[in-house]
Amino acid sequence: MHKKILFLTLGIIVFCGWATRQKKDIRKATWLIGTWENKKQRGSIYETWVKISDTELSGKSYILKNKDTIIFETVRLVKEQDNLFYIPTVNNQNNHLPVRFVLTTISDTVLIFENPQHDFPQRISYTRIGSDSLVAEISGVKNEQERKQAFPMKRMK
Repeated sequence: MHKKILFLTLGIIVFCGWATRQKKDIRKATWLIGTWENKKQRGSIYETWVKISDTELSGKSYILKNKDTIIFETVRLVKEQDNLFYIPTVNNQNNHLPVRFVLTTISDTVLIFENPQHDFPQRISYTRIGSDSLVAEISGVKNEQERKQAFPMKRMK
């Protein structure tokens, strides 16, 4: 009887340790890698993600105007100690300084990052719809009103 309890206890400890590591594992975000397009009436917005290392992905959001690429946001998705951070730097915002959002939810299809102290957004999420589509979303409170903006994207071939 004592052996069964010991094995059960050890099994729970091992599973909890594995689940904790999986929760913070940047490899669950590698489905972002590639170039994604959000088609709008006025033109397309692109987001490109590349793997920098086993602990970092790098992204950029941009538009193509004539033959020029106009980048308006760069992002670092980085694992630091036991946390995963989404760190965007947006042109003409926050004095061109990066803002840190901490991972709050991760699965094979959902990434949610939050920073309750940021003016807007306080939440950034990515939801994988399929191998070739996702929805990026920013949300939070702005001017005392709840706001949300979704960016459906298709993977570029």
